[in-house]
Amino acid sequence: MKGDKKITLGLVDDHTLFRRGIASLLREFDELDVLFEAANGIELQAQLKAHEKQVDIILMDISMPKMNGYESTAWIKDNFPHTKVLALSMFEDEKAIINMLKAGAVGYMLKESRPSDLLMAMNTIMEKGFYINELVTGRLLSSLQHDKQTQQTSLKITERELEFLQYCSTELTYKEIAAAMNVSPRTVDNYRESLFAKLNIKSRTGLVVYGIKNDLIKL
Repeated sequence: MKGDKKITLGLVDDHTLFRRGIASLLREFDELDVLFEAANGIELQAQLKAHEKQVDIILMDISMPKMNGYESTAWIKDNFPHTKVLALSMFEDEKAIINMLKAGAVGYMLKESRPSDLLMAMNTIMEKGFYINELVTGRLLSSLQHDKQTQQTSLKITERELEFLQYCSTELTYKEIAAAMNVSPRTVDNYRESLFAKLNIKSRTGLVVYGIKNDLIKL
């Protein structure tokens, strides 16, 4: 991270031992300033409103009582647009990744990650605006960093492929997508493989992240 400015952050997780443990570990980094902890989205709202300092990043759990990670992230995007959300989860859950990104998260990491990995992710978010764990999305970041190349590639996507891309952000299976598009499952397979080849992406999650980042998917 350039300069002496610390990254200010909040940690939201309903598991007290994990939350306090990770907060303690992160406070050992001189680059970080942990401003608060919260057990759910309701507590998070109160904390954000109470703090005079702008909070740069929120480390957000997904499954929480009262107000979960999806709702909390969407609320932050609407009310504190300059605050970024880095989602933390126990699992590589494709639906959770997609839904957190659709809610407004700019990154997704596993809770088993090392504190140094979290620091790296937060530095990346501050510098580039987003961070996606390679374990979850493959080598997607490299394609997202080349805006001109991305825009040129997106022009080659057909209308039916765009329609398929939109359906990919839902919970429909590929077979159900084929039915919704009134085409054969084989045709849907062709759309998928064509997009994989054009965009250099290898997973459905990767396609959805690409679509969100490039405004090709209507949220």
